[in-house]
Amino acid sequence: MRIGIDLGGTKIEGLVLDGSGAEMARLRVPTPATSYEDSVAAIAGLVTALEAKVGARCSVGIAHPGAISPATGLIKNANSTRLNGRPLHADLETALGREIRMSNDANCFAVSEASDGAAAGCPIVFGVILGTGVGGGIVIDGRPLTGAQAIAGEWGHTPLPTPRDDERPGPQCYCGRTGCIETWLSGPRMQQQFFARTGRTLRATEIAEAAAQGDAEAAAQIEIYCDRLARALSVIVNILDPHAIVLGGGLSKISVLYERVPELWRDGIFSEPRHIVTRLVPPRYGDSSGVRGAAWLWPEV
Repeated sequence: MRIGIDLGGTKIEGLVLDGSGAEMARLRVPTPATSYEDSVAAIAGLVTALEAKVGARCSVGIAHPGAISPATGLIKNANSTRLNGRPLHADLETALGREIRMSNDANCFAVSEASDGAAAGCPIVFGVILGTGVGGGIVIDGRPLTGAQAIAGEWGHTPLPTPRDDERPGPQCYCGRTGCIETWLSGPRMQQQFFARTGRTLRATEIAEAAAQGDAEAAAQIEIYCDRLARALSVIVNILDPHAIVLGGGLSKISVLYERVPELWRDGIFSEPRHIVTRLVPPRYGDSSGVRGAAWLWPEV
């Protein structure tokens, strides 16, 4: 059996899949806000708890933010910055006493959705994480694209395309740059933007719910978000020309994105506006796609 772990900014989710891919057990715990060492201990504890539930020792795959540097073996580019510069792979193998496999969370998400999810059968798939951070993963013919620097798909740390006058130079990002896509499209940033415009404190999904109920201020914020997401994704379409883009993370639950963004991205895509066939779709497995993809890092088990 396989264990998949998804190390997120606010939660750590784990599940167990049997040989056919059926789910045998699932657990979630909050991501410790204290230290790197506590995060390692929480992951190890979750694996132990899952194995106790199914009564078997399992393979372990882990979806994580950022990337493992090919040069150093250390985590880099993680929005959970306490992970950066740490030997997470080695430390987890020590804590668990076995070999594990790890991959970027967006790659795991994209593999899951491209294999038997919302983009099943699509030759080129771009998977997007819209949550605490913003990431991307590329899958071509069922295989994730990693790249020379292990940063393929790191769309969240490119500048927002065609910025408006009031979007320059853009907010400061944890990576040291300004105006990164992540600073405009992550859940916490939407909340900050809404507070700055209205003085109201609502989470991103609450803003979407208020908009759906006729709240004009919330609706205006969602339209701004759709416009920025459309501009950001139009560049992906121009470069990769994917057959499907699958949204994941907490903000993927905002239903209006799937109608409005394809309407808006036509202006930025270098093709006939009425004949754009790239689909924007919600994930089949919701926010559990990353953890499923992590489990499938061991396809041979």
